[in-house]
Amino acid sequence: MRATRLLLNTAVLGLIASAAPSFAQEAPQDAAQAADDGDSIIVTARRQNERLQDVPASVSVLTATALQNTGAVKAEDFTQLTPGVTIVTGTAEAGDTQINIRGINGARDAESSVALVVDGILKTNTAQLNQPQGTLSQVEVLKGPQGALYGRNAAAGAIVLQTLKPTDALTGGLRASYANEATYEATAHIAGPLGENVGFVASGYYFTTDGWWRNKFLSNSKTVDDKENWALDGRVMIGKGTATQLDVKARYAEFHGASLPFNASFHLPQFGAVNPAFYEDVNKHQFNFYNNIRATNDQKSFDASIKLDQEFGNGMKLVAWALYSDVKQDLVADGTSADFARYITNTDPRVASTVAKCFSSTAALTGYPVNQPGGIGAIPVPFLFAPANGSTFGPYSPTTCDGIQYQLRNQKDFSTEIRLLSNTDGPLTWQLGAYYLHIDRKTGVSLGGDTGQGVIKQLYNAPDTTNPTSLLLADKFRTNVYAAFGSAEWKASDVFTGGIALRYDIEDRAANSLVPNATDPFTGGPINPGLAFGAFTPQNATFKQLQPKVTLSFHPSNQLNLYANWGIGFKSGGFNNQGSSAVVNTRFNNGVTPGTINAGVTINDQYRKERSSAFEAGVKGELFDGRITYDLAGYYTRVTDMQFFEFFVGDFGLLRVVSNIDRVDIKGAEINLTGKVVDGWKVFGSFNVTDSEIKKNRSRPYTVGNKSPYTADWTLNLGSEITAPLADNAKLLFRADYRVTGPTWFHSVQDQERPTIFSGLLPISQLNFLPPSFGNARYDVAKRDAFGVLNLRAGITTPNYRIAVFADNLLDRKYIAEAIPAIEFGGSFISPGARRLIGVEVGASF
Repeated sequence: MRATRLLLNTAVLGLIASAAPSFAQEAPQDAAQAADDGDSIIVTARRQNERLQDVPASVSVLTATALQNTGAVKAEDFTQLTPGVTIVTGTAEAGDTQINIRGINGARDAESSVALVVDGILKTNTAQLNQPQGTLSQVEVLKGPQGALYGRNAAAGAIVLQTLKPTDALTGGLRASYANEATYEATAHIAGPLGENVGFVASGYYFTTDGWWRNKFLSNSKTVDDKENWALDGRVMIGKGTATQLDVKARYAEFHGASLPFNASFHLPQFGAVNPAFYEDVNKHQFNFYNNIRATNDQKSFDASIKLDQEFGNGMKLVAWALYSDVKQDLVADGTSADFARYITNTDPRVASTVAKCFSSTAALTGYPVNQPGGIGAIPVPFLFAPANGSTFGPYSPTTCDGIQYQLRNQKDFSTEIRLLSNTDGPLTWQLGAYYLHIDRKTGVSLGGDTGQGVIKQLYNAPDTTNPTSLLLADKFRTNVYAAFGSAEWKASDVFTGGIALRYDIEDRAANSLVPNATDPFTGGPINPGLAFGAFTPQNATFKQLQPKVTLSFHPSNQLNLYANWGIGFKSGGFNNQGSSAVVNTRFNNGVTPGTINAGVTINDQYRKERSSAFEAGVKGELFDGRITYDLAGYYTRVTDMQFFEFFVGDFGLLRVVSNIDRVDIKGAEINLTGKVVDGWKVFGSFNVTDSEIKKNRSRPYTVGNKSPYTADWTLNLGSEITAPLADNAKLLFRADYRVTGPTWFHSVQDQERPTIFSGLLPISQLNFLPPSFGNARYDVAKRDAFGVLNLRAGITTPNYRIAVFADNLLDRKYIAEAIPAIEFGGSFISPGARRLIGVEVGASF
């Protein structure tokens, strides 16, 4: 099989010759004609209009033409076409997106490391990172810290989107596609004038799929990775083309689908000597889904904005905007508690029926084929304590013994910014501004018993309900952000340009627990283990950071640009759900109480701010009258207190927290090449290599020397695009994009062996003749292997109509989208990547 794949990949490389992201073939809408004529590409990533060739930083551009020819509509599409950028999205829920740029990752449950800017307005909710944002006309991916420009959460870079503006005459467009697994996607827009200097754009998006996977227990139902997503966007511009321009936008979107399509993969080498499935390479896992709870994920999103552009006659311009956003999302899923015997005893008689249901469902499903090394015995007692007839369920089992989980993440925010900037063509350009953001966020994780009667979608359920709550972590967070910023750029001569930017952010955060003073009816302890150490109190903290950026550019000719830049990135600290630290300490930093271990892991209820210092130097150029363009860059980044997501499971249920890695050093290089072989045939190629190392980590000191989590060692993009004329203004289009993502670790723990809950339980189990170390885990099998995905599109286009066939992941490459190691559990929770999708697409415009 490996040899066959190697031959296929070699053949692919030979066929497509060279390729990668479609680097700029078209500028923003106002300059589209220039781009189509082969003139310079205009980008706005640095909040000013400038040629891509002149930007003193690494910027990847996808134009309207490239977006159409690739079918890209969301961040997961853009990142696949961009070197040095990877994404994990939708593995847990729709709003769960982490984008990694050059080794800096956005930690789950913390803020993003990548700013999302749509039509000049900064969006703040990470749930919006992978949402469709209307009819796109250009996408710019700016790499490196952009805090001086965009403030908080731009430490890794920024994704800058331009959407369609109103047109002078009535225009419209439609694109619709169908592919296997009942996958439908459609976009449509209409734009035009409403009066003198007034215009509008209205657009819609719809997507639905059954997904690739089936739930075997629920009659092979299409409920593992199914989804339905739709969005409506509206835009009105008043005073378009005049000195006073008002831009009003609104969008509403909904998502409904499945959640948590995970399996467990164990990493216990000594148990693996008895059954190899206990020591499994995550890349070789055979996925099966059989949870008895229909996992769901629902998201509703609304935002509205207004933006003012006012040009003065004295060479200055005022830009001001305000944004309101409201995102509500929750998920329901099977629990993970069966193997920890959470629901086999009770202290409150009102939940006796829940315990009885666990025993009866286990007896009814004895011998049901769950993933190895699991096995459902006659009773729900863990096999360590009942080797003859006990069970090893694994998470998300078909019995009710897992319980249920309900998770909630709601956020409302309001932000506003005002900027005064120069509006002349002189050697000095400048801008000054201020920014304010207010966030109200509510999060909760609730675990409860499963009586087989469905799920109540609320955080707390009393013992006499169908889902009696046994664990609750819930908090209300309030954030206020204040910032002032300024920048200046001076063109000292025709060849030298220097710039400096400065921004100061103050972020005030507060957290209040929403957990009631209630008892877990199964264990008799508090509903949140942290309450055993006293009542929760309101938490407050302020995080501040000065974010400078310096840029230099040497432009000896119009075809060559040598540049360097340095900047500081910043991501605010924050709060985990209260009680998180107490749960970890009592369960995993004990080792004295029988059944516990001393893992030496440090988790705090408050996590620290993240700061990065990044340097980049590079060269951009053109050869042979622009037929070949190149961009070569090297970079070095030092990240202090890198924020990182940790996942814990045990007899308490599950726990999601953010920790800090004290210092990570990252260095790498990147090259992009674009060539026009002949008129109508372009090839693209790019390669990124990133070398990272953890230098200090108080949370897990033994991980020093390991690599930055979620960072691919390298990425390779290859591709080619051919357009050939046919009769009657028709053109034949062929495009190939091949992306290889290098090996990736998903945790700071990598090649190490660590004690697990099995190490603690063995001495008090029926297998107490085995030493505790027999339950240790080794995580060398938790690294994702390199994998390549080939996408092809071929079709015919005319000025008004298009038809194409497409294949995403043509070779049907199997890979994992994400592995979430739960170190003290002894394994990883893994989610499968997208499989082959073959379909047809039609489009029309007027």
